[in-house]
Order: sequence, then structure tokens, then C-alpha cells
Amino acid sequence: MKNKSSIALMNWLPPKPETVLLCDSIAAASEMAFMLGGEWDGCNSLVLPKSDKVAIETAASLLETSWCYQKAAEPVLTRLGVDELLRRYAAGDRYFVNANLRCAQLSQLCLENIDLSYAKLNLADLSGTNLNKAILAAAQMQSANLSGCKLHKSQIVRANLAGANLSNANLRGADLTNVDLSNADLTNADLRGATLGKVDLKKACLDGAIFE
Repeated sequence: MKNKSSIALMNWLPPKPETVLLCDSIAAASEMAFMLGGEWDGCNSLVLPKSDKVAIETAASLLETSWCYQKAAEPVLTRLGVDELLRRYAAGDRYFVNANLRCAQLSQLCLENIDLSYAKLNLADLSGTNLNKAILAAAQMQSANLSGCKLHKSQIVRANLAGANLSNANLRGADLTNVDLSNADLTNADLRGATLGKVDLKKACLDGAIFE
């Protein structure tokens, strides 16, 4: 029988950290949460009471899905095809966290309210695309083409847009806190009402940009 001091010590010890996983689809996250006794968040992530990589990989293999740990330095998610993105978006899916869309052709699309946090969009073509109210937090978008892109009230905090083309982009009311816009082209961009705290604008082209 445990004495009072050992019980008090157990109560004092901090709980073991939970494991948060990101899956490549909402359906996969739901199924993995069920199989592993975790908690599904209703999106494409799940919380596990403990980390058992063997069990995780077994469940992922059975479901033929890809996964990674939340905030992984190098996500292991497979490249997401544009057709798959559009199919899931049309079906109501808005969560594409950590998606690998490097060099993807995404111009002239409507992707309002999409969540592309931590996504890889380096060299992607998003010219003329509607990304109003999108979440692009910490997205990697170096040298991406966002000319004429609609980013009204989008959340772009901590994203890397170094060398990106944002000419004629609508960034009204966007949150650009801690965004890297070094060497970016912001010619004639509309930045009225945008949050620009700690934004890096070194060598950025601001010819004709509207701030007020």
C-alpha cells in the first residue's frame, strides 16, 4: 500500500507529454485516433497519450496514409497533387497543414479559408489565386509567384516569402507579423490595414505599394 508521501509525489509530478500527429487527410486522422486510442481534433491531427512509433507506423501502413509529428523540422508527408488538393477542397476539406506543394501550379484558383500552415510552397504558382482569409502561418513560400493574388485578411505570420512575387497582390487586412519579405516584389501591392510588425522588407520592391 502506497504511503502518503509517495502519493503526494505522484500528484506533484507533471503529466507525461502528449504526442500530436499530423496526417495527410481528415479521414486518416480520424481512423488513426480510433485505432491508437487517441483523440481526433476533427481536422487532420490527433493527440495520443503516449508515443509508440511502431504502433503509429503500423496503423499508418494499414490506412496507407502519411504522417508526421507536429512541428517536425522536416515533415515526412508525401507530395500533395493539385488534383487531390482540389478534390478534397471541393469536398469541404480546408486543412492541409504541412502539405508539400513545392512548384505546384495553383494559379487562378479559389482557395478561400484554406489552412496551409507550415506548407511547402516554394516556387509555386499562385498568381491570381483567391486566398482570402487563408491561414499560411509559417509557410515556406520562397520565390513563389503570388502576383495578383487575393490575400485579404489572410494569416501569414512567420511565413517565408523571400524573393516572392507579390506585385498587384491584395493584402488588405492581412497579418504579416514576422514575415520574411526580403527581396520580394510588392509593386502596386495593396497593404492597407495590414499588420506589419517585425516584417523583413530588406531589398523589397515597394514601388506603388499602398499602405494607407
